[in-house]
Amino acid sequence: MNAKTRSAPGGPDTTDSPRRLRRLNRADTLAIGAYVLLGVFVCLNYWVDVQQRVSSHLPTDHSWFEWLFSHGAYSLRNLENPLFSSRQNAPDGVNMMANTSMLGVTLPLAPVTWLFGPQVTYALYLGGALAATAGTSYWMLSRYLVRSRMGAFIGGAFLGFAPGVVHHANGQPNFVSNFLLPLIFVRVLRLGEPGRWRRNGIVLGLLVAYQVFINEEMLLLTALACLVVVVAYAVQRPTAARAQAGTFLAGLGTGGALTLLLTGYAIWFQFNGPQSSRGLQDGVFHSWGEDLAAFVTFPRDTLAGDPAVEQTIGLTEQNSWFGWPVVVVSVLALVLLWRRSLTARILGIVAVLFAFLSLGPRLRVGGTVTEIPGPWEYIPSSMPLVEMMMPTRLALVTTGALGVLLALAWEAVSRHGGPGTAVPAPRTPQDDSPGPGAEKADDEPAPADGGRRRWVRPVGFAAIALAVLPLFPRPLPAEHVDLPPRFIMSGAWEEYVPDGRTLVPVPIPSNVHGLTTLRWSALTQHEFPIPAGYFIGPGLENEGMFGAPNRPTSTLIYATMDSGEVPELTDENRRQAAEDLRYWKASVVVLGEHPREAVLRDLMAGLLGAPPQRVDDVWLWEVSD
Repeated sequence: MNAKTRSAPGGPDTTDSPRRLRRLNRADTLAIGAYVLLGVFVCLNYWVDVQQRVSSHLPTDHSWFEWLFSHGAYSLRNLENPLFSSRQNAPDGVNMMANTSMLGVTLPLAPVTWLFGPQVTYALYLGGALAATAGTSYWMLSRYLVRSRMGAFIGGAFLGFAPGVVHHANGQPNFVSNFLLPLIFVRVLRLGEPGRWRRNGIVLGLLVAYQVFINEEMLLLTALACLVVVVAYAVQRPTAARAQAGTFLAGLGTGGALTLLLTGYAIWFQFNGPQSSRGLQDGVFHSWGEDLAAFVTFPRDTLAGDPAVEQTIGLTEQNSWFGWPVVVVSVLALVLLWRRSLTARILGIVAVLFAFLSLGPRLRVGGTVTEIPGPWEYIPSSMPLVEMMMPTRLALVTTGALGVLLALAWEAVSRHGGPGTAVPAPRTPQDDSPGPGAEKADDEPAPADGGRRRWVRPVGFAAIALAVLPLFPRPLPAEHVDLPPRFIMSGAWEEYVPDGRTLVPVPIPSNVHGLTTLRWSALTQHEFPIPAGYFIGPGLENEGMFGAPNRPTSTLIYATMDSGEVPELTDENRRQAAEDLRYWKASVVVLGEHPREAVLRDLMAGLLGAPPQRVDDVWLWEVSD
């Protein structure tokens, strides 16, 4: 932007006096500080006992992400390729680019993990990512879309701590890591600035490349949203769009080329490297559409939420649980702003379109799947990229649109000043050059009303505040989980596991069983390799699946855990156990404290033909021979 013509942030006054700048900085500091405190509050249940707390909603995902923080620390400490790990699913390993590896986060935070462990890193990052997303959203809104700092604060808080985002904070910090998305969105809108296509393209390319190593799925959703915004703008402003097209495409091409240069190898590795796969279990998530009732339902982890509702409509994810007040206020804001705000019209198109697309292949109403076809009924479940997507997550784009719309609504209400006053229109990238967003001609200030409609401001502010207040988040639910055995944490295992061999924990880690044993690897920061695990890898026909294909021994262990009884063992069972241990390159089998400890000990003793040793606080079988 041209500093000589740019309006001062937060108001119509263009005089950047030191006194005014101090006031602006103070407002920004208060906003960021409030977001940080809210991030700490949301993670409060983890900090009660950070070493032994995991998400009670998604404990396995929570443990997986602790393992990921350890992966970043291990890769950096040992100078190993972070795109692949041999410390899980030994001896085959895991393609980390084909998983939610968050390398853009786990590698920079490796020193924190080295010093304090992955549990502390997880809790710190989770609250920090929530606050950072709210902060960059606040920056986007206050610098480009609204003058009211309170409007930007409310919009930023909604975008950073939206119901769908907080829901994913229960064990899935990759969907909380959205702090680059507002910056990417702004940079896309600025691609049409004359004479700046090279700089804007380079900045966009750097941001997109970094986001690839944080969360590709949210990047894809952002790209789809930007596409709709640009098309909607071009349809409504064809002359301006044609004038900007050349500059826009030049900047987009520059950004795309830089992104490909920086991420090309990693993306190739994701789809063609070792342990890569195609699709995900025949489009297993293709039917995960949103319930129509969910849009007006309060989410569980909020002041107004009720966990009981999850038994009816919360069987997938809570991406669109806005509560009826936010929906009502958003609809009213769209109706009132539709004619005079291009920005509001584009937001309305985005919100409605992605809400519709999130409904999946069959409409759901109040937990009942109807026979009415939804938009995904006509999308093949085997289509590349689509086969790994959940329709419900498209509602996260609607969440973004509503957050911006709430800020615009607050701004519109604030423009109804006292007698003889009129507040200028919101600032956008188009204040300096045209682009796909609101235009001044379309966002004229409301005329002074001589004080006849003074009730508009208090009523409007109260309506918006009361609509978002019920969505104030509660601390995330957490549950106790035991630390790994002393035998593991003290390093006593080193005597039994030479280089090139694995430690086989019982139960074998998987996405269903073995939560505790997956944490053995995570909390020791990958000091020893383990078989199987929780990840996405190739199945028997190269299709993507969760975990490794079960071997006979792991299947037998899981069946024994489920039944609580040791089955009658055969010589074939023992032969398969020996073959599996050779495949895993096992050196020692270890059983720690477990609710099914007695039956698992008897099972392994029967399979291995020998009683275990009691070493410290574990049962142990040496199987090197």
